[in-house]
Amino acid sequence: MNLLYFAWVRQKIGKSEEKIDLPEGVETVQALAQLLKSRGGGYGDAFADLGRLRAAVNQEHVPFDSAVSQDDEVAFFPPVTGG
Repeated sequence: MNLLYFAWVRQKIGKSEEKIDLPEGVETVQALAQLLKSRGGGYGDAFADLGRLRAAVNQEHVPFDSAVSQDDEVAFFPPVTGG
């Protein structure tokens, strides 16, 4: 799985992307976010409040209860605001 991080998420984690092997039992965006949060450090900070994050799977905005699989690209980013 390819993970992408944008804006302050990238800053907290310290990288813009990484590849991981999706563990068995991690089947949704929310479960993936909880897995990343459990890494602690910058990941713990970035994923502490999922209400402050949005996600996209394969470049399509999705809710956190959406399914994920090993071949997906998942991006995490803050909500986009206009002005």
